[in-house]
Parts: sequence; structure tokens; C-alpha cells
Amino acid sequence: MGQKVKDDMATAGERLIDRGRDEDLIGLIKGIIEGLIEEAARVVLTTLRVRGIDIPEAARERILAERHLARLERWHEKAIVAASVDEVLDEPS
Repeated sequence: MGQKVKDDMATAGERLIDRGRDEDLIGLIKGIIEGLIEEAARVVLTTLRVRGIDIPEAARERILAERHLARLERWHEKAIVAASVDEVLDEPS
């Protein structure tokens, strides 16, 4: 096997290793984001619970299923002052 072929194989191997690292990093970032979203949903539920607001199962499922962090943050802000879970989840038209 010639030196050129060896060099090409080494370069190809390095690219595969780098790609693997990139995929690992992407997976890590996705995991962190998913954790942030799950925690934001728990914060909304905890805020409602601590305030003594009843959370029907359908509302609980909706909150836990929400994947948009900005909406969960908005719901948390509303949960701090809302009188009901409906006030939290109602979106302005």
C-alpha cells in the first residue's frame, strides 16, 4: 500500500472520528435542551400545585407534552398570578 493511500485512509478515518464527536456533541446538546424543557414543565406544575390550583389530568398532560420553552416560560409567569389553570393555558388570540 502506497503512502498516498495510507494518508487518504488516515484522513478518512480522522473525518469519521470527528463526525462521531460532532454527533456525540449534538446528542449531548439535544439532551440538555430536552432536560430544560422537562424542568420548565415541572416548574409550571409545581407553581400551580403550591398555589393550591387544581390541575386536571388533561391540563397536566398538555403541560408535560409542551415542547416550546418560551411557551412554558410564559405559562410559568401566568401560573404565578393566575386563579385557575385555564388562565395559564389560555393563549391570547
